[in-house]
Amino acid sequence: MATKILTAALLTTVLSLSACGKHASEHEAEHQAAEPAAKIASLERTPSPDGARVFFISPADGDTVSNPVRIEFGIEGMSVTKAGDDQPNSGHHHLVIDTDLPDLALPIPADANYVHFGDGRTVTEITLEPGQHSLRMLLGDHLHIPHDPPVFSDPITITVE
Repeated sequence: MATKILTAALLTTVLSLSACGKHASEHEAEHQAAEPAAKIASLERTPSPDGARVFFISPADGDTVSNPVRIEFGIEGMSVTKAGDDQPNSGHHHLVIDTDLPDLALPIPADANYVHFGDGRTVTEITLEPGQHSLRMLLGDHLHIPHDPPVFSDPITITVE
């Protein structure tokens, strides 16, 4: 979303300055500054096959668990590879914790809410604060960009003791 806002702001600036009598070289400099944002907004997405899906093997929706929380990722219709490995019908897991899916046209963020498993892992252990948490999986391609169509799980809710 931030990229879309940045792109819109740059476009508005360029359009408003186009009527202000700037020289062509100044307009070209502004256009070049806008190009990276436009390129990011139009990233090519890797196709995913029909029926591809990711899901939690464990924990199950509604489970009460203790730390460290063991999470096992499942996948059907595609294979798991490491980030950077550009193989057809493949990707790597991302765990979305206590937040919504990111902008599916952009690379998946990497922070406490979006945990990357670019090493190709399908099992992990994480520590979460006691209480209720929502978890969702999102598959990313070799560049951490969601596929087209995106491959993500239904959210599950767990309680950490």
